[in-house]
Amino acid sequence: MTEAAEDIETRRKRLLWRASHRGIKEMDLILGGFARAHIGGLDAARLDQLEAIIAIPDQELLSWATKLVTVPADHASPLLLEILDRRP
Repeated sequence: MTEAAEDIETRRKRLLWRASHRGIKEMDLILGGFARAHIGGLDAARLDQLEAIIAIPDQELLSWATKLVTVPADHASPLLLEILDRRP
């Protein structure tokens, strides 16, 4: 395995863990479920997007996932909308 491939695999593992251990069980299920299903197919650019989504506080993500609050335009990336539309 090349060094670059090893680096992306290490990054995927780290992001999978972070997506699955959020602190709020609902977000563990939503983000972790998405990551488990799709992490292997995400390229470096999509991993960057996932990392940015993981940095958003749980309460904000949960309010968007439950449709209590509309996702702000500055956060409404295609990846985030895909994650929020998916049901665990």
